[in-house]
Amino acid sequence: MGDKPNGADGHRARLRHRLLDGGGDALLDHELVEYLLALAIPRRDTKPLAKQLISSFGGLGPLLEAPPEVLRREGLSDGVIGALAIARATALRLLETRTEGRPMLSSWDALGDYLQAAMGHMKVEEVRVLFLNAKNVLIANEAMWRGSVDEAAVHVREVIARAIALGATALILVHNHPSGDPTPSKQDIRLTREIVDAGRHMKITVHDHVIVGASGRSSMRAMGLM
Repeated sequence: MGDKPNGADGHRARLRHRLLDGGGDALLDHELVEYLLALAIPRRDTKPLAKQLISSFGGLGPLLEAPPEVLRREGLSDGVIGALAIARATALRLLETRTEGRPMLSSWDALGDYLQAAMGHMKVEEVRVLFLNAKNVLIANEAMWRGSVDEAAVHVREVIARAIALGATALILVHNHPSGDPTPSKQDIRLTREIVDAGRHMKITVHDHVIVGASGRSSMRAMGLM
């Protein structure tokens, strides 16, 4: 029999076995981060740093969403920052592939999972538009502006003009609430109705306005607000 690993190596081996045997649910958030950090700094006990980062940022989602300059202020090296970035990029790519080439309305749960992972922990409000063809397959997923929807109401024309330029026949509006609460505001409702009205004249259907936050997501259509 080979020598059994001990110390940090033994602990990481146990984490690896739990991950391989039980999947991601077998590890706590700080253990996932600990394993990621160990790939970048293999000769260091990364558990204390992982717990510190989870605590400082308020969870795994905000940590993975943090921009490089913020992580550098925490004293993290580019190697560690790269490990966190590749984890987030891989997760988003996996979620995104669940909707590729499929009608959005029949992949609603997968779309919602992707949008929440991509935007739920953003600190700045961003409005994105998913442009769809006649079969409701995604043509483009574009960030149209940043800032509150109250400030952005003047951009209604830009949304419709972009849909026409892409040959889109339908669209889905998406934006995040940095507060974490996905409840639509009066401004959200007003903007949605303005875009619905503008789209109707150009035979462009607005299927929904999805709002995401750290605590969940909401569908304005499901709430009867459009």
